[in-house]
Amino acid sequence: MSRVSMFSSPLLLGFDQLERTLERLAKNAEGYPPYNIERIGDDGLRITLAVAGFTSRDLVIELAENQLSVRGKQADDTDRVYIHRGIAARQFQRAFMLADGIQVTGAQLDNGLLSIDLVRPRAEPRIRTIRIDSGRIDSGTQAGAGNAIDIISRRNGAR
Repeated sequence: MSRVSMFSSPLLLGFDQLERTLERLAKNAEGYPPYNIERIGDDGLRITLAVAGFTSRDLVIELAENQLSVRGKQADDTDRVYIHRGIAARQFQRAFMLADGIQVTGAQLDNGLLSIDLVRPRAEPRIRTIRIDSGRIDSGTQAGAGNAIDIISRRNGAR
């Protein structure tokens, strides 16, 4: 049985990468570490992760394309002998998908809370006029070979 995609509408062209990203993030939706996302001013965001017990040396923040990843790994202290260990030194990876244009402006670790500040620049409307070529284009010519649409033949119903 095939699965129906939420992006299968012919009006949503080119969103298949977004769908794969959403599926990947849904699989990564582990509950540790807990986090908050808050709005800071008009254009700012802050992600705050509870990373008690981690130092800045134990944490790595990476931005690859539009994916912000936070990884934490603590080294085991072999000098300590625990009678009870209720605070686990577990590693984690938390990923956030950022929209185009969002920039990471800094990160701070304070009292077990890792805060990552983001800024969302104001979107300026972009209007672009697309030139329509008229006339017939030979498939053997170099200019637009295979890339142009023959508008005249489409209007006449020919393929």
